[in-house]
Amino acid sequence: MDVKKNVSDMIKKNDGLLRLKAAWVSRIFLPPGKRLGLPDDAYDAGERGFITERWIASTTEAENPIHTPDEGLSFLDTPPRTPPITLRDAVAALPDLIMGADYASTHKGLGRLPKFFDNNDRLPFHIHQMQRDAVKLGKKSKEESYYFPPNVPLGPHPETFFGLHPYIIKENRKELVARYLEDWEHSDRFLSLSRAYINMPDDGFHLPAGILHAPGSALTIELQEDSDVSAMFQGRLAHTLLDRGVLTRDVPPCELQAKGMMALVDQLDWEANGDPWFYENHHTPPIQGRVTSESEEWWIFYNTTKYSGTKLMVKPGGSCECVDKGAYNILVWDGKGEFGGLPIEGRKHTRDEIMVTADRASRGVKVVNSGKKDLMLIKFFGPDINQAPVLKKYI
Repeated sequence: MDVKKNVSDMIKKNDGLLRLKAAWVSRIFLPPGKRLGLPDDAYDAGERGFITERWIASTTEAENPIHTPDEGLSFLDTPPRTPPITLRDAVAALPDLIMGADYASTHKGLGRLPKFFDNNDRLPFHIHQMQRDAVKLGKKSKEESYYFPPNVPLGPHPETFFGLHPYIIKENRKELVARYLEDWEHSDRFLSLSRAYINMPDDGFHLPAGILHAPGSALTIELQEDSDVSAMFQGRLAHTLLDRGVLTRDVPPCELQAKGMMALVDQLDWEANGDPWFYENHHTPPIQGRVTSESEEWWIFYNTTKYSGTKLMVKPGGSCECVDKGAYNILVWDGKGEFGGLPIEGRKHTRDEIMVTADRASRGVKVVNSGKKDLMLIKFFGPDINQAPVLKKYI
């Protein structure tokens, strides 16, 4: 198969736009919130758990205990009789055409992973490794940000635990953390060492790697580095005890042998976990950006150079011209209309996801709302494309 020719032809046909297929990901941790728009019986993935995530314009494979080839990867919506093509293969084959020659010369791949996660309970208390630790296994760190979209049920536990009580850090009580890791049977008590914050609609948080967190049950749109590393510090969820492998999978075996559970404690960004101004330094409500008489654009993923993202709202009957600095992808959340001439519609999996090449982004894309309610779409950008807002630092 000639990937270069097929992808090049698709880009030319749609003037720099690539429509993508939805990518579903299973997890073993929790039952689904069933807010992803699938039929009820489609959420059950058998021994692999449940479909609780949708990855968007993804070039990253999911790391699950039961490996499924290509799980997590996005596929292009190819013409009939054309072999399947992943976005990862398309970017690898035509980096200059998709990302722009200058950007591709300094960046390997798109460098970001947007997704939904949709759980009917709170996720286990866990971390994503910092680069200093992930690189030991040939992997990449995972910084991430959350946005809670409006007009969706928040689920039974819409609060997220972040970090550790400041006194634990100030008094260097690392043994408290190690104790719960050693007592895997009762590790659900770990949350007593943390603080929770309510998940509010049209709101969000930014979370660097190395910080403990237990995301709540609100349906969440997440933007992160293109990685799936993690360590689940909480092994018991209600009546379910997870295999200890979810704790140790991204720790070098030699460090586990030498340090025991302290090897996991050493993967924490110790000071950041006890920030007494945690909420102020990580809370990311929407910040207004470009405004016209018919549209508004808001920053919802910011406070980092590793990725950025905005929420675009177009009024019924209105339109706007989006001119941007680099390649990005969109997810249509609500409403219907056209994006660069292509029909789009929120909650319709065959019409809600498009990749925009760097050239087309710089030339501009016209967005039209042909419906009777606001058209809302999310734009996801990779590292170093935008100069996004930065929160005031409280110390």
